[in-house]
Amino acid sequence: MKSYDIITLTVNPALDKSAKFSGLIAEQKIRCEAPRYDAGGGGINVSKAIHRLGGEALTIFTAGGPIGSMLETCLQEEAIPTLVISTKNWTRENFVAFDTHTQSQYRFGFPGAPLSEAEQQQINKVIKNTTAKYLVLSGSLNESLPADFYQQITKTTAPDTKIIVDTSGEALQKVLESKVYLVKPNVGELAKLIGVEKLEMDEVAQAAQELIAKGNVEIVVVSLGPHGAILVTKDQTEIVPAPNVVRKSTVGAGDSMVGGMVWALSQNKPLKEVVQWGVACGSAATMNEGTQLFKKDDAQRLFKWLQNK
Repeated sequence: MKSYDIITLTVNPALDKSAKFSGLIAEQKIRCEAPRYDAGGGGINVSKAIHRLGGEALTIFTAGGPIGSMLETCLQEEAIPTLVISTKNWTRENFVAFDTHTQSQYRFGFPGAPLSEAEQQQINKVIKNTTAKYLVLSGSLNESLPADFYQQITKTTAPDTKIIVDTSGEALQKVLESKVYLVKPNVGELAKLIGVEKLEMDEVAQAAQELIAKGNVEIVVVSLGPHGAILVTKDQTEIVPAPNVVRKSTVGAGDSMVGGMVWALSQNKPLKEVVQWGVACGSAATMNEGTQLFKKDDAQRLFKWLQNK
């Protein structure tokens, strides 16, 4: 197998379907425009973001049934390198609907089907038999998976692999009981990780330092949504504001941010530029409707703006 500097893992992918309609009226048939289909899920979106920036990542994901086949086709059409772990149960779908009458967006997410014990073992085996400089564990877990599933993955990873995690809830708490390189919580998730009810904006950097001081993570990038992000290490803090853009959809913005940062890390960019690329890609993703992620030209333009800020 060809070697890759970056590998992403998506255990709970989705075929994202998006469509437009005009006027939401209860009990009436809502006529939609022709739908758009995109391969979705945390790690898949991260790989797509890296690809759009000119990088390459091996995308490992589960897929089952006709929907799983459509997911594979979407990635093949974008020339994304893949390694598919076949599952008995069908891959899930998500649906995003945009009301052109009210300019409102509605997002419908569905749970992932259970993975069998054999399928879980296959995921671990595949990761154990691959090597990369960066391994991205991104996205939600299927309802059947234990909360420490990502933590189990870290134990099968080569010691010199830098693990980047973007998940939430108990899965995030558990994986931070192991050694990882970078995590990307939002402010609410960071508060839970350090055991407080909430954090004010001027408390975020110190809270990230507390997490680092526990010894299991080197870099914490806190997503501030429309306000940008803060990157914190033991010795460095970088605050990057978000550019002012016309937001059409937030779908995939967080994954685009991770993709931008991982690509920048793989290019040996300094950490300030790493978080600038992340914010640029995340902001650029919000400029597009539905589930389209970002356009490279938009990301490059926003990155230049951030550099001159």
